[in-house]
Amino acid sequence: MTASAVPLTVRARDVLVSEWTKLRSVRSTHWTMLVAVVTPIGLSALVAVTLANTPRNGPAVDPLLPGLLSLEYAVLAVGVLGVLAFSTEYSTGLIRTTFASVPRRRAVLAAKAAVIGVVTLVAGELVAFVSFALVQAVLSGHHLSVSLSRPGVAGAVLATGLLMFVVATMGVGLGAIVRHTAGGIAALVGLIFLPAILGLLPAPWGGRVGRFTLLDAARQVTALHPATNLFAPALSLLVLLVWPAVTLLVAALMITRRDA
Repeated sequence: MTASAVPLTVRARDVLVSEWTKLRSVRSTHWTMLVAVVTPIGLSALVAVTLANTPRNGPAVDPLLPGLLSLEYAVLAVGVLGVLAFSTEYSTGLIRTTFASVPRRRAVLAAKAAVIGVVTLVAGELVAFVSFALVQAVLSGHHLSVSLSRPGVAGAVLATGLLMFVVATMGVGLGAIVRHTAGGIAALVGLIFLPAILGLLPAPWGGRVGRFTLLDAARQVTALHPATNLFAPALSLLVLLVWPAVTLLVAALMITRRDA
């Protein structure tokens, strides 16, 4: 049976299985995911203890803030994992074998993004809910905790777990665009943190710029009391998802226009 005669679903399954095998067979994947899961859970508890013991003379503490703050830095681990999905194959020359086996390069991009996206989405939601339970246990002794059944809380926790997926799939796109590990990681860090610095501009420009940044959008959709100078949580969620979508779109356009 020729390749063209193989059903599309079978070919898609084979590409996905191949990318899953690559991901789980690399030892660094296991260490990266361990860091990405354990670190934010521990940091969230530490931030919760700090908040609980800080004198409160100003606004009320957002009981959902520790979970997001701990993830904002841990997501770099999964972002690097996404970059490595392409950059390591380019650096070793194995990308030629991959594209020879799967001539449709965009199918390879989609498979890598899907596999890493699912893994990081599951890990992110696990971290979000475990961190939430741990943080609320710490804050409950100071009467600052909230219940998961409170309106808006469950959605905010779910959105917190989405951050790993967003950054990891951005990493996949940047790995395909830049094709070098160091450059891809530098681009990832720049896209995450440099726009957030512009959000510190004096009012009203800080809010006007910040509403389009990845970190401010993430804080808006995960906050118990969203900021009034940013987009509403639903629109901020769209902004959050646009970042990886645009990155992958650019990667899809470039991956077929350059030699392997």
